[in-house]
Amino acid sequence: MLTEGRAKRAFELLDESGLLEQVLPEVARMKGVEQPPQFHPEGDVWVHTLLLLEMLPPGCSRTLAWGALLHDVGKPPTFRVAPDRIRFDGHVEIGTCMAEGICRRLRFSKHDTYRIAALVANHMRFADVEKMKESTFKRFVRLPDFAEHLELHRIDCLGSHGMLDLYEYTKEKIAALPQEQVSPAPLLTGTDLISEGYKPGPLFREILAAVEDAQLEGRLNGRGEAMEFVRQQYPSTR
Repeated sequence: MLTEGRAKRAFELLDESGLLEQVLPEVARMKGVEQPPQFHPEGDVWVHTLLLLEMLPPGCSRTLAWGALLHDVGKPPTFRVAPDRIRFDGHVEIGTCMAEGICRRLRFSKHDTYRIAALVANHMRFADVEKMKESTFKRFVRLPDFAEHLELHRIDCLGSHGMLDLYEYTKEKIAALPQEQVSPAPLLTGTDLISEGYKPGPLFREILAAVEDAQLEGRLNGRGEAMEFVRQQYPSTR
């Protein structure tokens, strides 16, 4: 129903027959949940979700289809009317947990569950792509099957405000980045830190992440520079 090109009509029929409430009550609860009109002139969460389902092409992946269906599943339980506008505080985090629960209930594979939950967990991050540090952006686009994240963002925009500026920005920036800059070989490993007298432990993760940040941002270009960076930022007690 989700991947053969008639997902919107299929879910309308599920709703009309009463089966939607029985099979996916979390999705049925999207009906009537209003959204701020400045961001969602199309209507409530159910209407928005149906618009995304309508844009799923025949033969699309199961994970993208379920990501589109569940990306806003956390909105009904987080709906509130604030003084300035309707808000859904924490809907991404709650929605991710709900999506994982739905996938487990339906006996999805661990692989599909992980990918669907990741789509839900990351779908709002595109709002910040223009402000991300280089290291943050590169880690973001290194997500497995990032093309699905990008496609979900595209149809999410087309199913609401219609603006694709952040989608185009992300595509253009990815195209301009050589792969070796996005996923470079690590300058240092835990073995290198041990040889310098650092004791294995939680600090290793922090040090290696800081080195990778600097590498991804172009501030470190070799093992020697990386080791000197570590010595200055994390003096060894050896």
